[in-house]
Amino acid sequence: MDTHLEQFDRDGALRETEAALPAETRRDLLLGALAGGTALALFASEPASSATKGDVAILNYALVLEYLQSSFYTEAERRKALRTATAKQTARVLGSVERAHVAALEQALGSAAVKRPFFDFRGTTENEDAFIRTGVAFEDLGAAAYKGQAYRIQSKALLQAAISIHSVEARHAAWIRYLAGTTPASSAFDEPKTMAQVNRLVASTGFIVRRPTTRSRRRPRFTG
Repeated sequence: MDTHLEQFDRDGALRETEAALPAETRRDLLLGALAGGTALALFASEPASSATKGDVAILNYALVLEYLQSSFYTEAERRKALRTATAKQTARVLGSVERAHVAALEQALGSAAVKRPFFDFRGTTENEDAFIRTGVAFEDLGAAAYKGQAYRIQSKALLQAAISIHSVEARHAAWIRYLAGTTPASSAFDEPKTMAQVNRLVASTGFIVRRPTTRSRRRPRFTG
């Protein structure tokens, strides 16, 4: 495992997380980590400088979604408000993988990468039930978003990298749906979502804000 992780886990954070988890969870983290390593290699083979404008736009669209997901799980870890070991484990493992997705996309885009937005998750990282429900929505949305753009990607290498992330997002969706007591796959076929549909849904949450804000001097909800 370490041979693959060293390629993108430069600070050792994933290995540290992996060592503390039970065997079944280490397996899930390994699957996500290997997918992240594959995506890094594939993205590196076709940087933004050689990609079409359309492909760059799609990668940046995906990057914003990955910023949203990774920041959500990272904030949940930092807030330390989740009660159960299962929820804490979910934030750690999914957060590690989403951060690997961000690293892969940022590497591919280079200077063309959009800046990370500011986020205010409005208390959803401080309440376990809200955290799980929001996680379900994010992972379902991520899988549908990648599926909705796959046919538009011109580069074969970038398409392969995007699909490697999509499959992990789908695993995440099944995992957190199970935790929420929801059927992991309720139908034989999933429908994709268009970029416009996804953007509207993300905008409707109010989670992306123009500037850092706080609601309390003692307990700022914003962490970015």
